[in-house]
Amino acid sequence: MTVTASRRVLSVLTSHGALGDTGEPTGFHLGETVTPWRRLRAEGHAVDFVSVRGGRPPVIGYDRDDPAQRAFLADPAGGGRLARTPRPEEVDPGAYAGVLFVGGHGTMWDFRGHPVLQEIARRVYESGGVVGAICHGPAALVDLTLSDGTHLVDGREVTAFSHASETARGLADVVPFSLQTALEERGAVFSAAPDRAPHVVVSGRLVTAQNPQSAAGLAERMAELLRLRAGLPRG
Repeated sequence: MTVTASRRVLSVLTSHGALGDTGEPTGFHLGETVTPWRRLRAEGHAVDFVSVRGGRPPVIGYDRDDPAQRAFLADPAGGGRLARTPRPEEVDPGAYAGVLFVGGHGTMWDFRGHPVLQEIARRVYESGGVVGAICHGPAALVDLTLSDGTHLVDGREVTAFSHASETARGLADVVPFSLQTALEERGAVFSAAPDRAPHVVVSGRLVTAQNPQSAAGLAERMAELLRLRAGLPRG
């Protein structure tokens, strides 16, 4: 069955696997990938994957006791597609009604300022689509400008992995910049819940989520907006 652009979502993953100079690994967060994937597919959407450098992106957050994650990794339409992800340059933005920037600390090194990722998000948004970002995924939004030169986040309510949460993990001096501060410098109206508490913010067709605990809420809000875009009744 052919899935139209109004029923396709692109999930964007980091290719950066080193947590600064700590010697620790990082990558895209599996839980933040699986939960939206399941919810959006349940709505009838096809979910495609892309990573910054293509191929198999590095992963963190794998919970072997989570049956949903195990099922995703075993599914040809899920984990089976992670072995050879395309690069952003190989993606047609016009094929998608939504784009989701998945978190994981790696995004702090390769999402911000990436010209092709910005072009994908800009074209999806300006065509009436939905842009979502979770945890560190909003790094992709920091330098994202629309065709009129304004920053997408300027004047919009957003959330992301907070500076307080980064500090609590001892990583404020490891990441290349403070995500919260960078978004605020672009004019975003930033809010955050206590560390590890779920928090999702919707501002028009922009949906941001604070942390892995917010993945279900992010997925639901994106699903609602995609229903509206497609002219479908609320679920």
